[in-house]
Amino acid sequence: MILAAAIGVKLIILCMDVVPFNADEAVVALMAKHILRGEFPLFFYGQAYMGSLDAFLVAMGFWIFGEKIWVIRFVQIGLYLVTIYVSMFIMYQISKNWTSAYLAGLFMAIPSVNVTLYTTISLGGYGEALLIGCLLILVSFKIREKDRTLRAKTYLWLSWGLLAGVGLWANALTLVYTIPSFAYLLADWWEHKETRKIIHWGGMALFGFLLGSVPWWIYAGQHGLSGLVGEIMGSAIDVEGGGYLQGVMVHLVNFILFGSTVILGLRPPWSVEWLVMPMIPFILLLWIWIIYYFACKWHRGMYIKPEPWLILGTILCLTCGFLFTPFGIDPSGRYFLPFIVPISMILGYTIWNVPPKLWMKIGLIVFIVGFNFCGIIQSALNYPPGITTQFNAITQIDQRKIGDLATFLHEIGETRGFTNYWVAYPLAFISNEQIVFTPRLPYHLDMRYTARDNRYPPYDGMVAESNRAAYITTKHPELDERLRQAFRNQSITWQEKKIGDFQIFYQLSAYISPEQINLSGVTP
Repeated sequence: MILAAAIGVKLIILCMDVVPFNADEAVVALMAKHILRGEFPLFFYGQAYMGSLDAFLVAMGFWIFGEKIWVIRFVQIGLYLVTIYVSMFIMYQISKNWTSAYLAGLFMAIPSVNVTLYTTISLGGYGEALLIGCLLILVSFKIREKDRTLRAKTYLWLSWGLLAGVGLWANALTLVYTIPSFAYLLADWWEHKETRKIIHWGGMALFGFLLGSVPWWIYAGQHGLSGLVGEIMGSAIDVEGGGYLQGVMVHLVNFILFGSTVILGLRPPWSVEWLVMPMIPFILLLWIWIIYYFACKWHRGMYIKPEPWLILGTILCLTCGFLFTPFGIDPSGRYFLPFIVPISMILGYTIWNVPPKLWMKIGLIVFIVGFNFCGIIQSALNYPPGITTQFNAITQIDQRKIGDLATFLHEIGETRGFTNYWVAYPLAFISNEQIVFTPRLPYHLDMRYTARDNRYPPYDGMVAESNRAAYITTKHPELDERLRQAFRNQSITWQEKKIGDFQIFYQLSAYISPEQINLSGVTP
């Protein structure tokens, strides 16, 4: 019933068609297509802190069901269902009570809109990170069980290492699970104090880790270890000025103002709009009571068990990672995804242990689940932007018209050209790569551009080989005017058409590249 509820929530928003197919998800889809034709990408195109595991899983889905957008979401939903299942077993290991475990599963099945979003669409490995993290915790618990034989522990240590290695490659976010779970397991070594066993188990864990992270090491050998480590530490989004302490303070403000409200489901990650406004004061009071009650229970004896410390360790590790690395500049919501597991467990444990009045327990459950569900529906009904990964209004493009755009371009024979990141890859996927536009145009209103937007170099060659090129912009009147002025300066004639948020410049009388146009901030 819990898993059915989780599926039901996903089906509702997918049937409403309010989850846009944005560029990051399109990159995963294109990687999956390329895998099926024999390519072997090790990492997400252009970002070396997310491996290609997600793309390989999607490729399997494409091979079975066909290259459809719904298949990508099917894979993500499947991953999340397994995560819920594993999380309930984790909760049982802690509480030894199946009711509190079922409650934790229920709160994960109908979560905040942030969790709903990032467990429905793909961004390149966040669903896998969540599942691998939960498996790391569960295996860690199993390793420390007293009745394990030496052979069983050996296999468990090997499994733990394998999961840690695959997690490092799949998405570096799994480090928020690997670090505290390893610290938790060090206590097991300390208890045994047998050098031979410690060396044996440590060797098995190391072997499993190296085996699971083979793609990571291959990439490091090809491109250098420093760059790969830099990506893991957030170098790709390190755009902050000022000193380090100033940056930490900014991250702290982001966490308190933006992170906490997203984690608790008070607002969607892409907007500062409040969700289910009349219920917010009550949900805040409820959380104050839950934290107080949980802290009292902890103080009265729960702290003597090591398992809860591992769960809280993931919270601490994730918070520190957000505060002390450049990832803290991005409070968009995806980095807060791992909070769903400990939060659901705290809710399940606390509600089960409230004074023995059944009506009170049921009321709390209905209130929390109802608040989350109403927030999801409110976000779904507000389309555009819908339930989207884009927190910048300039990138919140109404992708419902991209099919019409592809049809128009195909009819007029404009299959090559230039656009921005948020158009190029969804257009390539839905057209089966028959229409290829490279992301060489800025989308920021201040005309900023980064070459990292150009994720797949072979597309450059396909556009360069063409003797004609069209231009597509979105929500950028200044860029539109600069293109027109550049065409006039080069005595180029052209036609224009607007389809939804897409502005098309086509049938140019001569080929002209972005490098020949004076677009401030655009680099080759």
